[in-house]
Amino acid sequence: MKQGSMSVFERYLTVWVALCILVGIALGQAFPGLAQTIGGWEVARVNLHVGLLIWVMIVPMLLKVDFAALGQVRRHVRGIGVTLFVNWLVKPFSMALLGWLFIRHWFAPWLPADQIDSYIAGLILLAAAPCTAMVFVWSRLTGGDPLFTLSQVALNDTIMVVAFAPLVAFLLGLSAITVPWATLLVSVLLYIVAPVVLAQWLRRRLLARGPGALEAVLQRLGPWSIAALLLTLVLLFAFQGEAILRQPLVIALLAVPILVQVFFNSALAYGLNRALGEQHAVACPSALIGASNFFELAVATAISLFGFESGAALATVVGVLVEVPVMLLVVKVVNSSRPWYEAGGRTAR
Repeated sequence: MKQGSMSVFERYLTVWVALCILVGIALGQAFPGLAQTIGGWEVARVNLHVGLLIWVMIVPMLLKVDFAALGQVRRHVRGIGVTLFVNWLVKPFSMALLGWLFIRHWFAPWLPADQIDSYIAGLILLAAAPCTAMVFVWSRLTGGDPLFTLSQVALNDTIMVVAFAPLVAFLLGLSAITVPWATLLVSVLLYIVAPVVLAQWLRRRLLARGPGALEAVLQRLGPWSIAALLLTLVLLFAFQGEAILRQPLVIALLAVPILVQVFFNSALAYGLNRALGEQHAVACPSALIGASNFFELAVATAISLFGFESGAALATVVGVLVEVPVMLLVVKVVNSSRPWYEAGGRTAR
């Protein structure tokens, strides 16, 4: 793919998600018994169908991650520092605060009282999973440094393996939400540790045959990954359809704290990189990874912890719905503001 271009799927992701919502709701209303049967096939509250689909989604994305790129971290210490600060010390905690303000207080009169905790949990899960795959697209659209982008993704994924579960548990506890530890740990092993290990093993085997072998496999797996994402959303909305039809306002209200966080985190990371003198090509992917989310992991974990029909699952899917148009707006802002950024006087060379 040429620099600055997106695939048809990436460009119209919001359209596909909207179609999945319509198809899922229609199927859920037409065949409620079938949807309930599929949702009941689970182990430790981890749905087997979703587990398989998430693997089909995640493994091709993780195949692109070269953990050897961690050696490039020292080239842009300031940019990496900003990325880690925003992703792990600001983003999850700011979302917990926004969820508390918007969902528990300001929007509470318009939301179902029995789902308040679940909505907040979904928002926290969304914020605690830094973007892995789509950040490569956003970085390419802004002319971002590819080695820096790869290194920050590899470092984030490494941290996520050990930090996701305790961070989510801490924030859920802080929000007075009961943490199902067994299910959370199963989710981390199932959706982070195992796919990372498998993807890296496959990556090494394929690279041993030459770079072309890896690229060929990625090309073949790409459509399967997309299909798995869309099918997961169809299943999810087959369960969520009744709630959406009853209260469409919920979708709009859940989108508000997500939008606030996207703009806040991207602006913070962008401004900090400028203040520290990092190059614009580094500031862009650093800002964009702090604003977007690994929504596949968030959706899967929300379903595992709280179920298909939960407010948490719905909140994570709202993140999918708003991600592409909002991130394209952020891309436009960082591109158009490049003269202002480079006029800061301290930009590293």
